Amino acid sequence: MNDKEDSIFSSLWFLRIISLVLAIFLFVYVNGDKDGQFRSNSNNNQTVISSKSESIKMPLQLRMNSRKYVVTGYPQYVKVKVTGPNALVSSTANTQNFKVYADLTNLKTGKHTVKLKTSGLNSELKAKTTPQKITVNIQPRRTITSKVEVRLSNRSLNGSSQVGRPTPSMSTVQVTGAKNQVRKVARVIAYVDVPRDSTRDLHRSVTLQAVDKKGRAVDVVVVPNTITVTVPITGGEESDNDDSSSSSDNSSSNSSSSSSSSNRDQDSQTNSTTATSNSDNRN
Repeated sequence: MNDKEDSIFSSLWFLRIISLVLAIFLFVYVNGDKDGQFRSNSNNNQTVISSKSESIKMPLQLRMNSRKYVVTGYPQYVKVKVTGPNALVSSTANTQNFKVYADLTNLKTGKHTVKLKTSGLNSELKAKTTPQKITVNIQPRRTITSKVEVRLSNRSLNGSSQVGRPTPSMSTVQVTGAKNQVRKVARVIAYVDVPRDSTRDLHRSVTLQAVDKKGRAVDVVVVPNTITVTVPITGGEESDNDDSSSSSDNSSSNSSSSSSSSNRDQDSQTNSTTATSNSDNRN
């Protein structure tokens, strides 16, 4: 029995088969390990090369019933950090074809803290907003009609110029805002700068401002926001020109009168000479 086992293990073919199996096993093991490392390194390198992040400044939109409510306390712009494939991030930063919004549709009046959301981004991109949450104050909307009051920086001008009564292009405007803010509005002011050396009528486009009883600005919207104000100026260059023209006319009139008087004197002298000559002839 032992002789047979010794003959099997000492057989040349047996040794060859064992060597071949071991060689194949080592070949598969070594190549498989190298291929796995290569794929892992390739994936890591590809991720590092193609991944990119960029911050984009975006306007903040509010989803709400703007006809019924007014919202205050929110920023007009927020920053969005977009991360993803290089080409997609660059394209998104250039086109800005997505939105950042706060959903207020189901909220009642008062102060609320709301999480910002994004829409329209590619599914391969990740976005992080700064800030991630905002605090807003929702109040009922109110609109009133208010008269426009014109205020001038100067009413005393140099020389003989005088300031007339200013005329605004619109006598009344609409004031809209939160109910508690609109209540504070006492008047809407149009401030007009009038230089002291003004000699002609002024036409100014001015921005309107709603103020309270103490003259402090109120956080409301005035529609329209700008109007034109005309300020008449009298007694300036035009009056001087009229005086010069009048003096010239008087001078011309006096000159004409002198000329007529001189002509009358000459005619009188001629008639006298003629009468004397006729008398001598009769004698």
